[in-house]
Amino acid sequence: MDQTQTHRSPPAPSPARGRRAHWTPARQCRFLAALMETGSVGRAARAVGMSRSSAHRLRQRLAGTPFDRNWEEALALHARLAADPLAWQEARVAVGAAPAARR
Repeated sequence: MDQTQTHRSPPAPSPARGRRAHWTPARQCRFLAALMETGSVGRAARAVGMSRSSAHRLRQRLAGTPFDRNWEEALALHARLAADPLAWQEARVAVGAAPAARR
């Protein structure tokens, strides 16, 4: 009896098509930054490749966590900055971003 084994390489991974994106900690952070800048859940979600509904589901799932509190703070900060456009430069300096160049 011939006991030779055929070594096969593992199957190639399936295409990324159909894979669902996940709310990684980095994506959550980018979402909150975009939410602070835009004030729009839909635009912030699209900026990180997610949907508005998935963002709301995530917030509901993480109710009471720092993510939930930071969501509220991002919207509140956006409202304050929208009321005082000069505050944007102060906010950017506060978070360590380079000030915008004057035109």
